[in-house]
Amino acid sequence: MAHYKHIESAVIHGGIYGDIATGAVNTPIFQTSTFEQDGLGKLRSKWEYSRTGNPTRAALEALIAELEGGSHGFAFSSGMAAIDAVLHLFKSGDSVIISSNVYGGTYRILDKVFKQYGLRYKIVDTTDLTAVENAFTSDVKAMLLESPANPLLTVTDIAAAAEIARKNGALTIVDNTFMTPYLQRPLELGADIVVHSATKYLGGHSDVIAGFVIVKDAELADRLHFIQNSVGAVAGPFDSFLLIRSIKTLAVRMDAHVANAEKLAEALQSNPAVKKLYYPGLKTAQGYEIQKRQAKNGGAIISFELQGNYDINKFFKGLKLIALAESLGGVESLVCHPASMTHASIPKEIRERVGITDTLVRLSVGIEHYDDLHDDLFSAIEGARM
Repeated sequence: MAHYKHIESAVIHGGIYGDIATGAVNTPIFQTSTFEQDGLGKLRSKWEYSRTGNPTRAALEALIAELEGGSHGFAFSSGMAAIDAVLHLFKSGDSVIISSNVYGGTYRILDKVFKQYGLRYKIVDTTDLTAVENAFTSDVKAMLLESPANPLLTVTDIAAAAEIARKNGALTIVDNTFMTPYLQRPLELGADIVVHSATKYLGGHSDVIAGFVIVKDAELADRLHFIQNSVGAVAGPFDSFLLIRSIKTLAVRMDAHVANAEKLAEALQSNPAVKKLYYPGLKTAQGYEIQKRQAKNGGAIISFELQGNYDINKFFKGLKLIALAESLGGVESLVCHPASMTHASIPKEIRERVGITDTLVRLSVGIEHYDDLHDDLFSAIEGARM
């Protein structure tokens, strides 16, 4: 029985807390590949082989399951390994609906890997519930959506979309990477499966690659554990330890990320150099009311385009504090160019159709002092004027 009610306490004390054998308040790193047995068919404990299960990973999996309100969590070696495991639930001839602006790696694995085995996909604007309804045919077995989506931060009504999927006998899979369970809990909104790139905010320090899948259905959990064990793309003991450690500060980090992002978004909104701005925490944003209803706030990712008389290459070169790099969600602020970096695997015509232009910038707002971030960002914008 938990002695707390709030997620700020759960991130510290949730899951399998500490170590019963020694009283250590931190879960030990069980850096072992295998476990000695007392005889044929006689396990000394429930542990047998670390691909199948490891005590450090088990503590992490119990923690993420609790935070997302699920019954079972599964830790993988990357976010894409987590997506891969979920897609293994389906078979040749099945179709999966994906959001129209979705992480490039998700598109790539469907288009270049699973399509050759007969798993098809449909790209749908999931913010349009009529389009979602019309996309369901008998072959559609799941809908994989991001909300807010990467990189245009469009907001899908998760509860309404999940209800449509349920009526059509399909699963709803939500990538909750941008929000984390601290800001949004898709299982409580009707989703069947939640996935994360734990590399991002859950890791939070740009020093680990990992992924999660969380479910609340026992039958789905059994199937996913079989896939996890069979394919073997599991999170190692040390990475699991790093994630447990990092998640302890998730609440305070996210509060700091969001505080900076909200102020930067307001400053960008009033700057005439900005042509388009995407941030779901602004009252003028698409889906603001839905975001307000289903999440704590707008998160800490901002995307924007500069006016035509600004040179995007000069902008990137002008940044001194904010790093140009792949990924997001670390304590340091990172900026990227989706068209050539995170979403380069999506064909140009598809990118442009959904709004991922060659001038789009995605900013992952870190937890540095706001004044330093503001000065660096707006100095680079001014320096990019042609």
